[in-house]
Amino acid sequence: MFRLTTLAALLLASTAATADQFSIKASATVASAADTLVLLVSPEQLNANPQLEAISKQENFKAAHGATLTWLAPSSPYSQYQRVVLLGTGDTVKLTPYQASLLGATAARTLKGSAASSIQLDASLISAPFSQSELLAQLSHGVDLASYTFTRYHSDKKPEAVRQLHLLSNEQSAAEQRLAQLAALSEGVKLARDLTNEPANGIYPETFAKQALELRKLGAKVTVMDEKALEKAGLGAIIAVGRGSARPPRMVIVQWEGSKQQPLAIVGKGVTFDTGGYNLKTQADSILRMTSDMAGAAAVLGTMHTLAKQKAPVNVVALIPLAENMISDRAYLPGDVVTAGNGKTIEIINTDAEGRMLLADALWYAEQNFKPRAIVDIATLTGAKVGAVGSYYAGLFSKDDALVAQLNKAGDTVNEKVWRLPLSDEMLPELKSRIADLRNTGSSTGASTAALFLQQFVENTPFAHLDIAGNALSNSNRGLHTEGGTGYGVRLLTEWVLTAE
Repeated sequence: MFRLTTLAALLLASTAATADQFSIKASATVASAADTLVLLVSPEQLNANPQLEAISKQENFKAAHGATLTWLAPSSPYSQYQRVVLLGTGDTVKLTPYQASLLGATAARTLKGSAASSIQLDASLISAPFSQSELLAQLSHGVDLASYTFTRYHSDKKPEAVRQLHLLSNEQSAAEQRLAQLAALSEGVKLARDLTNEPANGIYPETFAKQALELRKLGAKVTVMDEKALEKAGLGAIIAVGRGSARPPRMVIVQWEGSKQQPLAIVGKGVTFDTGGYNLKTQADSILRMTSDMAGAAAVLGTMHTLAKQKAPVNVVALIPLAENMISDRAYLPGDVVTAGNGKTIEIINTDAEGRMLLADALWYAEQNFKPRAIVDIATLTGAKVGAVGSYYAGLFSKDDALVAQLNKAGDTVNEKVWRLPLSDEMLPELKSRIADLRNTGSSTGASTAALFLQQFVENTPFAHLDIAGNALSNSNRGLHTEGGTGYGVRLLTEWVLTAE
């Protein structure tokens, strides 16, 4: 039995990182106490308003998408405000919900550091190709995500005042409903970011599992399998990876039964720290990033938080295998033969190919015990994927064209795009072992053979593997992302679950 560290206890006490926070409300009337106006304008509207056109020409502001112009001490009819921020939408005919969320992110970053405390956001001049309630909700979603920071371990942090953001809406009921849905999504993304940003002495299998138990408060069913339960279930691949650590492995199962339909299953790789094992990672910058090797698990937990908070009318089961890949006298070794849950034996060619071992058992367990109509796993799995498509896309591997189409559509909608990469049985000889059923690595096509290895643990269910290596961390504040953990996959998986046929 291990006691929680002080850092871990602090995490469990508060999942929300300190941020430049906004309290967001929709209203049919202008907030009389607002000191700042954020006014969305298109190029056409600039030309139609002589006053705005004149000040815009002075500053060469053309209302391109995401362009801003701050007007201090504005004249009538805006003289009641201390500042007016003109926020360009570009061509509104081409505006998408995702682009609207980017405008919200721009607004948040523009106001950061300003004295604005009560902000009126006015999008009434904009005629978007979707509803005003969707426009306002996406704007608030962008504000929420772009204002996230992770300062939990800063000793000199100061509490930041909460800014009031008032959304002018003539569809107040619909706006409030959509705001609540996207606020739940923002919470899920920020939970995933928090978990990904945590150091290894804050998040390890036991503390991640305790964090997952918090979803019971939202009505989700949460089960935690400890090492004894894993042994009883015969999940030898998970046990092997976690055997070298003083912090034993776990598997978390989260169920949200918002409908009686056959469930969907999502599986997230949860290596809470990856030394590489005896195939030790030797590059300092590489091993430092391994606190984020559980980003797939974080994305899955964030997705389940979102669905439970939304009370979504879907049936989903999430499986999150958790382990630390460490070096010790108990650790698994190159050359070992491990028996997975489905009875297949695996020769360990490389102890640093550990994530697929966790996923193999979890995928098999999901199919056998929950009979899902489709399974999608998400994992920071291979450097080869980064070499193929960088951080521009997640790598998508599947033999099921319908599932690929669903994930492509979901990814395009939320701009967490996927790119289909080869998954072919022609590569199976690379996984052939002389002494066991399988090797745990191939010899050439790293990302594809990793996906093909996983495919061996799913029998008859439509299956897709998402490799998010390179997507889990951002080195700067851009788009909806902030520096550090991105929460990548929460928005993609949530959209897929809510729209899957």
